[in-house]
Amino acid sequence: MKILLLGQNGQVGWELQRSLTPLGELVALDRTGDAARGLCGDLQDLDGLRGTVLTLRPDVIVNAAAHTAVDKAQSEADLARRLNAEAPAALAEAANATGAWLVHYSTDYVFDGSGDRPWVEDAPTGPLNVYGQTKLDGERAIAAAHPRHLILRTSWVYAARGGNFAKTMLRLAADRERLTVIDDQFGAPTGAELIADVTAHAIRQVLQRPQDAGTYHLAAAGETTWNGYARHVIDAARRIKPETALAVQEVAAVPTSAFPTPARRPHNSRLDTTRLQQTFGLRLPAWQQGVDRMLAEIL
Repeated sequence: MKILLLGQNGQVGWELQRSLTPLGELVALDRTGDAARGLCGDLQDLDGLRGTVLTLRPDVIVNAAAHTAVDKAQSEADLARRLNAEAPAALAEAANATGAWLVHYSTDYVFDGSGDRPWVEDAPTGPLNVYGQTKLDGERAIAAAHPRHLILRTSWVYAARGGNFAKTMLRLAADRERLTVIDDQFGAPTGAELIADVTAHAIRQVLQRPQDAGTYHLAAAGETTWNGYARHVIDAARRIKPETALAVQEVAAVPTSAFPTPARRPHNSRLDTTRLQQTFGLRLPAWQQGVDRMLAEIL
């Protein structure tokens, strides 16, 4: 089996290089592609993407590249649309022409963030910002162009590699006695490791059971707020590495309105993962388990 991975150096893409390698031959590309082989990994180059798929003729395409800067997307909507909607559409068309499976990642931001119940896959969508709308447009384009696809919606993604919320909290906690963190947005921190491992498992299954194609929610179990997440990170850091010098004494709860941003954020990012767990025979771990593992790695 041959797998084409796009976005190899992103948080999820980096972990996918590990999880996908046992499945077969992996061709992993970042934005610069592989000029020597004439392969394009730049989502802005639609013709290049199509040409890469036609050249490689992979069995599976995994698209882990996207425009993920939520606030910047508000001011660069054309670029966000190209990366999040037009490029996935081009990949889906090329996959359909070659018979490849397409695996694509989306987000809870396709919903309007209302209520307090976890979102199921078939719930009405209603993005609050450009990022969410372009990701929804990408989902729809894939579904319209190619039936052999997996769309995995996830949220609050983190990884040990690169920047993340936990690292920011630890940096601030080292210098400040009081932190203020939002307490009215709910979700589950989800590790790139977990996403990559579930992806590999799902790919193996749909190759044998193509009827399992479709859209699934993928997030760690449980829920918290950004404030609860911050408190857990600080408590866990002190437990895992007692000598960690942290000045913070209080993590105060504040509403979303305390930190105005160009893009509106959903209050409810909870995702119901029942369909994924039942279809693929998986049990998703509590969000604290992955966060603690990540902290043990970075501390």
